[in-house]
Amino acid sequence: MNISRHEQRALHVLALGGCIRHQRDDGPKVTAVACITREGMILADFDLATFGRLRRKRLIESRSGGPYRISKRGRMSVRAQLDNQGA
Repeated sequence: MNISRHEQRALHVLALGGCIRHQRDDGPKVTAVACITREGMILADFDLATFGRLRRKRLIESRSGGPYRISKRGRMSVRAQLDNQGA
C-alpha cells in the first residue's frame, strides 16, 4: 500500500499514543482536524486531505464519536522510525 510521508508521520504519532481531534459543523461532515501527540503537541502538516486519505484507506478509526485513533490495519502499515526522544 502506498503511504505518503505526511501519512506516515501522522500514523507514527498515532502509534505512539496520539489522537486526531475532529470538529463537525451542524452535520456529519468533518470540517476541521488536529493531530495531537500524547504530549499535547499539534502536528503542523496535518490537514483535511491527509485525514481523508487515512480514513479512506481505513488506517484510522473512531469509536462512539470519540477522537480518531490508529486502527489495527494502520498499525500493520506504519513503518518503524527512530523515536526522537533522548534517553
